[in-house]
Amino acid sequence: MAESAYSFSLTTFSPSGKLVQIEHALNAVNQGATSLGIKARDGVVIATEKKLPSVLVDKESVKKIVQLTPEIGVIYSGMGPDSRILVRKARKAAQMYFMTYNERIPVAQLVREVATVMQEFTQSGGVRPFGVSLLIAGYDSHGPQLYQADPSGTYFAWKASAIGKNMTDAKEFLEKRYSEDMLLEDAIGAALLTLKEGFEGAMDEDNIEVGIVGKDHEFRSLSKSEIKDYLEEIL
Repeated sequence: MAESAYSFSLTTFSPSGKLVQIEHALNAVNQGATSLGIKARDGVVIATEKKLPSVLVDKESVKKIVQLTPEIGVIYSGMGPDSRILVRKARKAAQMYFMTYNERIPVAQLVREVATVMQEFTQSGGVRPFGVSLLIAGYDSHGPQLYQADPSGTYFAWKASAIGKNMTDAKEFLEKRYSEDMLLEDAIGAALLTLKEGFEGAMDEDNIEVGIVGKDHEFRSLSKSEIKDYLEEIL
């Protein structure tokens, strides 16, 4: 029987051992805007395209980079509404950890909590996998960390990674430019250059977002003026 015969069943494996709905979810991710993250020696940078469906949309109302805790931020590729659900669950998990232990949740612990939710949605009736992949950046006692979580619930720590439409080309570009000794300032420049490789049209401070976190500062999104300065420097 063809694989397509199993594509409408979430919890049934195909003869080749696949959950076909997860592949559909990954296709949704691959159609999303390109997002990437780079871990430097002193911090982590995440960046993404922010292309709007119409010039009539208020640009200030669209935010793709979100703070989960003062030390952790997240970016997504895929279906925006799905990402909001995961952001809410991640914030709740972080707050419960803080109320229980009176300290901030470690990055790896929060990633594990989010990935567990994503995995549960691959084996439950009446739901579907999340059509979104996440890049989670943070800084804790173990230093700068970058994780990627996919619709299947799989997650790995990365030195640099990319998700979304042009992720293959972006990863190849990152492999060439990444260095173990890279500092946060250099990582920001590398992130912008990587986005530019597959960018359609002119790239400016209005159609990209950049978030950073480091040892000496909490997670935050760069302002438009800061992004503009970086673009003028590298382009």
